[in-house]
Amino acid sequence: MHAKTPVSAALVAWGNAWLAGHVGLDEAVDQVERVSGPAVTGREASSLRGRLASLRIDGLSEFRLALPAPGDPLGLSGPPAFNAAALDAGQAVLAVLPGGNLGLVPEPDLRGSSYAGTRFTVHEAGPVRADLPSLAEAEQQLAAVMRTATQAFDGVDGPVSARPERQGAAELAPGYPARAHRVHALAARLAAVLEVASQRGLSATQFAARDLALRELDQAVRRALVAAHHAILEPNYG
Repeated sequence: MHAKTPVSAALVAWGNAWLAGHVGLDEAVDQVERVSGPAVTGREASSLRGRLASLRIDGLSEFRLALPAPGDPLGLSGPPAFNAAALDAGQAVLAVLPGGNLGLVPEPDLRGSSYAGTRFTVHEAGPVRADLPSLAEAEQQLAAVMRTATQAFDGVDGPVSARPERQGAAELAPGYPARAHRVHALAARLAAVLEVASQRGLSATQFAARDLALRELDQAVRRALVAAHHAILEPNYG
């Protein structure tokens, strides 16, 4: 599993829409599994639908998205086992419960030659971090970093001029504000630019010269995606 596969983002977006009453559980799970394939949780391979229904009975109130990278544990607040698993996957979901939060980390679920899905490994998780960006803050940072990145890539063929489409990017669910949809769409496009920049179009010298711009853009994109997925939870988000 890798952060470019938006399994956790889909669960957060559609899970929050379900909890807010904008969609039903069946629709939410169907939308997640469009991205993840058949989804199960835990070693016992419980269905995602069954696990979510059980968590709702236990007081599940919201989902939070974590998109960590080395040196930037965005969305993570421990314990170490959860943080390590999420960092390895590049993504995770925090299920907020009154008795203690749970961390869900996706990994490929391969059984035989014909079954390919996703298993969410369940961990104990710490509290929601208080320093996560608001949508407005993340949008401002993304705009500022975009200007710097454009200057840094000026004259380089490939990464920026190619305007690649991001394959399989999970869309936000019903109930999210228009601004969140706008920020999410921009961040997804820029994430695709980052993928291309890391694969081709830059020589070693060019890459070294633009490394800081790439890292700043990566951080801004991840913060924007997290903020967009949390926008439905912000007071007066509409």
